[in-house]
Amino acid sequence: MTGPTTARLGRTDMEITRVGFGAWAIGGSGWTNGWGPQDDDQSVAAIRHAIDSGINWIDTAGVYGHGHSEEVTARALKDVPEADRPFVFTKGGLGWNEQDHMENATRRGDPASIRQDVEDSLRRLGVERIDLFQMHWPAEDGSQIEDYWNVFAQLQQAGKLRAIGLSNHAIPALERAEAVAHVDSLQPPFSAIRADAATDGLLDWCADHETGVIVYSPMGSGLLTGAMTAERVAGLPEDDWRRRSPAFTTDLDQNLATGAAIARVAERHGVSQAAAAVGWTLGFRGVTAAIVGARSPEQIDGWIAGASVELTPEDYAEVGSATPAR
Repeated sequence: MTGPTTARLGRTDMEITRVGFGAWAIGGSGWTNGWGPQDDDQSVAAIRHAIDSGINWIDTAGVYGHGHSEEVTARALKDVPEADRPFVFTKGGLGWNEQDHMENATRRGDPASIRQDVEDSLRRLGVERIDLFQMHWPAEDGSQIEDYWNVFAQLQQAGKLRAIGLSNHAIPALERAEAVAHVDSLQPPFSAIRADAATDGLLDWCADHETGVIVYSPMGSGLLTGAMTAERVAGLPEDDWRRRSPAFTTDLDQNLATGAAIARVAERHGVSQAAAAVGWTLGFRGVTAAIVGARSPEQIDGWIAGASVELTPEDYAEVGSATPAR
């Protein structure tokens, strides 16, 4: 089987497939930003199917399932031959309450906690070096970006981190970080219903500074796949974070209309709606690859073609006309 096309991640030596496996949902339920119950065996099967399909990187985070996603990722990769092992990207900078997993995580960037996050991720993943470690969100504990970015750079120089990146950071923060050490990658949200990264100059900044961009939620967390309806949203588990999101409540009708436009584009290209939604994100300057979540092998088959579909200017215009500025 021919795998997805690849692109270099910024200035790093990593050539990554234009779609990667997103491991948020495999963190399971029982924590504040979970996606509802998830069977670990299904998660392992999904990761292995992604690898067999040619996908060569996984994006997870310490906070996903409060360590569980990283542990399941390690389990899935345990018996994979070294030559076939995908890159593993993870994130830190969020702390949680082990006595109350439904309590919101705290965003902290003090050097000691960042160093501990890295050690914890290394342990859970069962590796000696993390391919890409990212600051999940800007700190809210009084730490300045220089405080935590210096630690990232030091751990990279020490060989614990192959590459270092930021997630959910804006241009002013990127500028300050870049003055300390090169930002290898950025992870912003990006989709046809959340296109701020293209309109506020973020993608262009990254392209100009040779910072790779791996976008998340390219399918709008399911809204752009064709599988989501008002009835399905109403039936989501109580502990699924989407039940509390404006994208699935007050903005639902508009987002489903955008999804319908993507469905028409998908039909013209002979791909699934999910694949067209992913392909939409990959056509922008600065975007290296897209993180796409999956909870089963079948879901991967539904969107992997997004790595190679190329939308036309007319396609983008049609989707844009269904998506008024917010």
